[in-house]
Amino acid sequence: MAVDKSMNVLVVDDYKTMVRIIRGLMEQLGFHNIDDATDGPAALALIRANGYGLILSDWNMAPMTGLELLKAVRADPRTRATPFVMVTAEAKTENVVAARQAGVNNYIIKPFNLAVLRQKLTTVLGEL
Repeated sequence: MAVDKSMNVLVVDDYKTMVRIIRGLMEQLGFHNIDDATDGPAALALIRANGYGLILSDWNMAPMTGLELLKAVRADPRTRATPFVMVTAEAKTENVVAARQAGVNNYIIKPFNLAVLRQKLTTVLGEL
């Protein structure tokens, strides 16, 4: 089954350049309903107000980390099943394990390219 590329996508990263990069890659993949937030609390407010078909979040942010955001999303029955992909420069095994235990759907290590993003999203969403 084809992925509904009209779904709302949320990109969460405190680094504006990374938001622009991910937005550009997502648009190349055919997604155009893309919102962004620069921190966890702003992301949570958007998630609760809008609902998303996919969340891509950085790990290292303040005041709320991507892992804390993931846990908040998984704790809410309305958003528990939302596909959540962690995007991070941290390749430490313990981080990957912590994210998996918290319910992350996939994990992308920066830097990455369009092919990597397509492959990771295909694993989570189905064929793009």
